Formats: sequence, C-alpha cells, structure tokens
Amino acid sequence: MCDKKFEAVSEAVNGSIQSNPYGPNPSDFLSNVGSFQVIESTLREGEQFANAFFTTEKKIEIAKALDDFGVDYIELTSPVASEQSRADCETICKLGLKAKILTHIRCHMDDARVAVETGVDGVDVVIGTSSFLRQYSHGKDMNYISKQAIEVIEFVKSKGLEIRFSSEDSFRSDLVDLLNIYKTVDKIGVNRIGIADTVGCANPRQVYELVRTLKSVISSSTEIECHFHNDTGCAIANAYTALEGGAKLIDTSVLGIGERNGITPLGALMARMIVSAPDYVKSKYKLHKIRDIENLVADAVQVNIPFNNPITGFCAFTHKAGIHAKAILANPSTYEILNPNDFGLTRYIHFANRLTGWNAIKSRVDQLNLHLTDAQCKEVTNKIKKLGDVRPLNIDDVDSIIKEFHQEINTPAVSSKENANGDGDVDEIALEEPATKKQKK
Repeated sequence: MCDKKFEAVSEAVNGSIQSNPYGPNPSDFLSNVGSFQVIESTLREGEQFANAFFTTEKKIEIAKALDDFGVDYIELTSPVASEQSRADCETICKLGLKAKILTHIRCHMDDARVAVETGVDGVDVVIGTSSFLRQYSHGKDMNYISKQAIEVIEFVKSKGLEIRFSSEDSFRSDLVDLLNIYKTVDKIGVNRIGIADTVGCANPRQVYELVRTLKSVISSSTEIECHFHNDTGCAIANAYTALEGGAKLIDTSVLGIGERNGITPLGALMARMIVSAPDYVKSKYKLHKIRDIENLVADAVQVNIPFNNPITGFCAFTHKAGIHAKAILANPSTYEILNPNDFGLTRYIHFANRLTGWNAIKSRVDQLNLHLTDAQCKEVTNKIKKLGDVRPLNIDDVDSIIKEFHQEINTPAVSSKENANGDGDVDEIALEEPATKKQKK
C-alpha cells in the first residue's frame, strides 16, 4: 500500500507542468524580478575599494566591457572629486556607449553645475538623512535638505538630464523623514528615487517593507533604485527582495568592490536572477562575458577571484562527492541550479580524491578512451581510494592507476612448463587470462 501511495504521488508530480518555483511570486504584483535594470557602479563605488586605482585607459576598458555585457547604466565618480575624475568623466561620455552614463554628486549646487557640463546622460544626487549623518557628516536638518534637493533637482532637470535623488543611510533614517523627502522630490519630477543601505545593516524583510511603502506614496512613473552594501552579507538577498517589492534598478559593481566590503556583485546578481527570470536575463545580458569582466577588474585592483565566487569561482561547477558525481553524470540538474553553458563555462567532476565514486572514475576511463567493465571500474576505484587515504591525489595519480590497471587486465600472463626432462627450459608458453576475467566466467 505504501508503494502505491508513493507511486501515485510520483505520477502526480510528473504529470503536471510546474511553473518556475524560483521566479516572481504571483502575489507580488509590483514585482520587477522579470524586468529589472542594472546601474553598474564599478567606476564610482568601485573606485572607493581599498586597492582601486583606475587609469583613464583602464576606465575606458572597463566601461566598454560593461557596455558590451549589456548593463543599462554606468555610474562614474563625481567630476568634482578631482581634476582627473572630471576629465575621465568627459572622456567616457564621448565613447558613444549604448549604456547611459551617470555621475554621482552631493546634493549641492556647486557639484551640480560641474556635473551637467560633463556630457553625462543623468545625475545621481545623494545626501545623508539619518541622524548619524545629519549630525556628524553635513550638519543639516531635514528642512535644509528638502530646500537644497529642490534647487538641485530643478536645475538638473532644466538641462534635460535624468535625475535621481537618494537618501544616504536610508535604513537608519526616520521613516517619516524619508517619506516626506521622497514625496517632495517626487512632486517636482525626479526620474528615480534611491534607497541606500550605506552601512549594510538592512535585512530582506526591512527592504521589502520599505520598498512597498515607498511605492504607495510616489508616482507610478517614478522608479526606485536600490544600493546595498554587503557588510553583513545580505546585499544579494536584499537586492532580490527589493525587486520583489517593486524596485526597478539595482546598483552593482564587478566582484562587489567598493567601500569596505563593497556592494551587490554584478556576477552574483546575475546568478540569482537567471534562476528567477532565465528568459529575460539570457536575452538581455551577455552572460558569457562575466568571466572576462571579472578577470579584468580583478587584475586592475590586484585581487584573486574567490574560490567560491558565484559562476566564476574555480569551484563553482566542480563536483567531488561520489553520490553527487553519479547524479550529475546522469542529469546535471540534480546538483546544479545554474547551467555552466549559459556562462560559456563547463562543469568539472573532481575524481582525484578519496571521496570519488566509481561512476566518476568510469567517466574518466571513457575520457581516456579505455575500456573497463563496471566491475573493473569499481575495482580500480577502490585502488584509488586506498591511495587517497594515504596522501592527496592529482589527476596524474589517478590516470596512472587506471592505465596500469587497464594494462594488467589486458596483458597476457606468461607461465613456463618444465620440459619432460625437468631441466626448467621453456618448451611452451601458456596464455592465462587475468584473474579479473576468470571470475567473470
């Protein structure tokens, strides 16, 4: 009876067409999981990374790579940061990239006057709204912030440029203050409002609630952009949850580089989003370019790509345990939610270890163009495991064991028979089958 119940359940599951369980929740009617945009901030936030120093040539190379990948916006360091920053901003604006070029400035008219003359497509304005930043950073109250924001926004708009207003340290700001300032800038017609988790303190639930609350008080034409720092490891989860709540744009940087622990990594966000909205992501972004972009930036800032980095870490598509390898060889989806082919990569079955299974070894035997039965593969796997218990293995070790075993079972054994005179001379050669083959009979 139990067997029948299990069989019935199995048939029910197999007989139904399941929607993507990792996609947008139908109840999130404001969700932008399947229609998000990327504001790539490697050339702004990324410059604040401890090791970062981008020459003009390197900035151009990174900007072109990001544009080729398909990001919607490229955000650059404020042109008032330094003379070279302004010159670099003007240079990148002249490249004719498909992505819109933004620059990030303080909510100050002096900054705005410089920014609009650089050739950018839009200006991202930011000012701290938390009590911490109002007291210890700029020393201004909310009334001053509102007046300053209106002046700067109206000026930028008069130049025909996109404008975003963002509160800095949003999640430590008073909710009433936030709603008031966002409603104020929304009325005068900003294109986007920004939420910034400047210290990385927010959790997904807080993000969802704040985004949904903001959606209820701003115009439907005003989009929400989110900037999440990764100090507490929540940047990717917060970004995804923000999209579920109705945010449209996510700030990213390559490898997540930025101030302190950085922000939402571009590659990791793609890993998350391709699972949720595969058709949208694969049609919009050149995912096979991620590895090259990450290598480019990693070299520029002199860091290694982490071994567990989503997609491009050297272990990302490596399978070691025997039970995993068996299932992967039968159907990769058993232990892979991401398809390496989508990123121009391949999976690797790590068979040179004591945890290996015979299915992995059989696969390696086939790769070596050798022929062993299942029983023989199991036998040679045991030999590999025994050596793996003694010391670490490499591929050469495994290949040598396999080849030697293959040679042994396929080489005729030679025995001599004493001649009739018993003098020990070889009169004839007896060809004996290997023990492994004898057991098969």
